[in-house]
Amino acid sequence: MFRAVHRRTHPRLRRSDITVTDERMVRRAVKAAALGNAMEWFDFGIYSYLAVTIGNVFFPGGSETTRLLSSFATFAIAFLVRPLGGLFFGPLGDRIGRRTVLAATMIMMALGTFCIGLIPSHATIGNWAPALLVFFRLVQGFSTGGEYGGAATFMAEYAPDKRRGFFCSFLEFGTLAGYVAAATLVTVMTAVLGTGVMNDWGWRVPFLVAGPLGLIGLYLRLKLDETPAYLKLEAEHTAPVSLEQGNPDAVPRKEFRRIFADQWRALVLCFGLVAAYNINDYMLLSYMPTYLTATLGYEETHGLVILLVMMVVLMIVITFVGRLNDRIGRKPLLMAGMAGFFFLSLPAFLLLRQGSLAAVAVGMLMLGFSLVCLLGTMSAVLPALFPTEVRYGGLSIGYNVAASLFGGTTPLIITGLISATGTDLMPAYYAMAAALVGMICVYLMRETAQRPLAGSPPAVATEEEADALINAQHPASPY
Repeated sequence: MFRAVHRRTHPRLRRSDITVTDERMVRRAVKAAALGNAMEWFDFGIYSYLAVTIGNVFFPGGSETTRLLSSFATFAIAFLVRPLGGLFFGPLGDRIGRRTVLAATMIMMALGTFCIGLIPSHATIGNWAPALLVFFRLVQGFSTGGEYGGAATFMAEYAPDKRRGFFCSFLEFGTLAGYVAAATLVTVMTAVLGTGVMNDWGWRVPFLVAGPLGLIGLYLRLKLDETPAYLKLEAEHTAPVSLEQGNPDAVPRKEFRRIFADQWRALVLCFGLVAAYNINDYMLLSYMPTYLTATLGYEETHGLVILLVMMVVLMIVITFVGRLNDRIGRKPLLMAGMAGFFFLSLPAFLLLRQGSLAAVAVGMLMLGFSLVCLLGTMSAVLPALFPTEVRYGGLSIGYNVAASLFGGTTPLIITGLISATGTDLMPAYYAMAAALVGMICVYLMRETAQRPLAGSPPAVATEEEADALINAQHPASPY
């Protein structure tokens, strides 16, 4: 558990104000949150990597481009309801607790994914097939609206201030793990079963795997305690969690007013950062296999294997990026990632067009190392934009509105731009525009490395660090 060190009266920072974290509990919290995030992106990754197959199964007829656009449109539909999920689950997490809401989002995501695997094909039930696909994608999207904001908040509030970047980097380690698991499963099944069997029944298996994975994630989350920052807020009766203090119907309105009126600057900054980050994230991790296959003519398994190797490399690197941003700051790493996409996207896509394995590998790694600077840093940056009392709500709303408009729509927009312009370099131009917005946002944000979260007490790893904090602000007298 977390414990407050012995109280010492002080006009500024007191010993009782400092939370000394328990390493074992922090690691358990990180594991549970990261597994949930891995589950989320396993689900979304499966759909991305099976986009061509899903187009054939649920949207037969028309050209290959039409089927692909229909498949990506259904992918994007889930993102249209993510802001609604953020509006619902975010303030609820500030009101009733982070753990309970994260358990609920885990159940919904697993159920929605599992049910997709049970839908009969268009050949069996006609237009009911795509209708059911859209419905369960909406379930997925609604639940995801509360997932990232809650998981990032959970990790950030558990972690000690000086190691928040390291621990929070495991959230995006979970993202990569989910994508790697999805890409591996789809690649192996496609290679073993062949395209015909995958179109027939093989595509169902990856979706059905989500059921037992969701139960494991739910078990881990329910074993955790609430975060120390949230518990302290509750104990002080300052959090907007108590419905007994007034009219229950007025509580959500008060929360929304705090978020939109008091935290609008943080919301705008969150929106810009997430939009830039999500466009490049989805472009590289979700859309790239389809780009390599449908646009550049690579074999389907070839494109997935290249992406899979790159993601494994990023998994190895990402926690080092987390440690580094704890040491030198979040802004330098974010700026490096955004600048990487701005200056390297066009050269990288020109390399992809060359066709040789070496050129493709170098191009993918150029984009991958730019992305890992964002992946390993962003989950520590975004929760720090908002104070504790509205952190879950503010982050969920800002993140999901941006993800809805600029994340899940990325494959659809890029496919449409390539079709409209006739140039296969449109992904590079789109990534560069997003990176430019991101660079502006990074310039405007304040540095948060090694500092307490807004509205939360300082969190340290040892009692010696707590003593050092007290002595730093009030050194012992030499007399």
